[in-house]
Amino acid sequence: SIAVLGLIIISNAMAVEEVEYKTISKNEVYEIRQYSDRLAIETSTTNQNTNFRKLFNYISGNNETNEEIKMTAPVTQIEKNGNMTMQFYLPTKFNKQNVPNPSNSEVRILNMKGGYFAVITYSGRASDNNFIKHKNILENQLNNDNITILSPPIRATYNSPFTLPMLRRNEVMFEIKKNT
Repeated sequence: SIAVLGLIIISNAMAVEEVEYKTISKNEVYEIRQYSDRLAIETSTTNQNTNFRKLFNYISGNNETNEEIKMTAPVTQIEKNGNMTMQFYLPTKFNKQNVPNPSNSEVRILNMKGGYFAVITYSGRASDNNFIKHKNILENQLNNDNITILSPPIRATYNSPFTLPMLRRNEVMFEIKKNT
């Protein structure tokens, strides 16, 4: 319908820089991607809303140079030491030399190491149930394929909360050992 087409055009017009990767292989269930190292900001707490707000404040200018930084996709979440950790990836124009330091001590800049990741993509809400369902599908398939999982599951979301659920892109990722 026209309304859906309009939404697609609007969401594409508001496109954000995405983390680049190379697709190594693909099957009916998942794909294997190779990511390079990339800069990110991260924060950890038991409250995901607080995490988002801290990272969003950083890109909104709450940093040492008061620089506004464009939002990129995806936003990722992974459990580290019992806390939910959230990451925003920084645009590729930034490197260790020119990235502004956070004003909030709970926001850290880190270099996310590249590697190989198995990824399953799904639409709909980024709810815990939806995430767990797809995590289980991916984990079972990787185990069936004798692929070694190296990380906890990573939740990746690409769209704003205002995007219709059926048009959303969500992913579950695991870092995996590259089979030689």
